[in-house]
Amino acid sequence: MDQHLLQRRRLLGYLGLGILGVGAATLLHRRKPAELPQQPAKAQDVPAAKATAPLPAGMNLPEFQGISQWLNSDPLTVADLRGNVVMIQFWTFACINCQRTLPHVTRWHQQYAASGLKIIGVHTPEFAFEREVGNIETALREHQITYPVPLDNEFATWRAYSNRFWPHLFLADREGGVRYDHIGEGAYDETEQTIRQLLA
Repeated sequence: MDQHLLQRRRLLGYLGLGILGVGAATLLHRRKPAELPQQPAKAQDVPAAKATAPLPAGMNLPEFQGISQWLNSDPLTVADLRGNVVMIQFWTFACINCQRTLPHVTRWHQQYAASGLKIIGVHTPEFAFEREVGNIETALREHQITYPVPLDNEFATWRAYSNRFWPHLFLADREGGVRYDHIGEGAYDETEQTIRQLLA
């Protein structure tokens, strides 16, 4: 084979490997969104040993901020909720972990709303299609969500709570003091027991 042709083939081979290497590195980087700066992480990315975050000492419910729209309710403030036990639920409708928690959250709403439990489902999107009001309204119908859902498209309320995960539940007493929080799925009995204690 011509020496010149052989050199050209080798050069093209090296170029091809280089392009493949860059492509693979890019794909690997894209598969780790939790490592990108200021990128929220899903609860399923959290090791089981860290499933529940430490409760911030003396924290009161932060005010709702940057809400573009309220569904199932007129706009609310933390002051409007005073006198009730309040559950703040950070979720987004396409998150599978959030979907698995919704039957429990909707049941708690049905079972304890008359006793003074107010659930606020703060919808903070991960993807662009989760920002669309029509898509969110469809999800509310599918999951039979009738409690208030503020749309936190700019992550302002998310940041006010120093939140990093979907789903994340906060429970506050009738004076607005945060008494409990849980990240991810599970702990349903523990959460319901805390609801009952706070309502008592």
